[in-house]
Amino acid sequence: MVVGVLDIELHLYAPQSLKEKRGIVRSLVGRIRSRHPVSCAETGHQDFWQKARIGITMVGISENSISPVLERIERDIQSSGEVEITRRELEFLHYGEL
Repeated sequence: MVVGVLDIELHLYAPQSLKEKRGIVRSLVGRIRSRHPVSCAETGHQDFWQKARIGITMVGISENSISPVLERIERDIQSSGEVEITRRELEFLHYGEL
């Protein structure tokens, strides 16, 4: 079993308040969850109105089955036009058979 973890920091262009930022991030997380077989949540920078951190995870049988999905999510986020990815970290955790 392999767990893929994608940690992304974002710069948000539009929000002028934390309330607007929460709406943008909530919408982005909802789109990711509805379009891809992953778990996704805002994981940091909750007190900054132009920054966000999102964690995305997926479980699969190999890195080759997970990597294309996480790369597609990254492209979708970048092409949304609402945000810019300022940092990304991709990690794979391998677990042996019991």
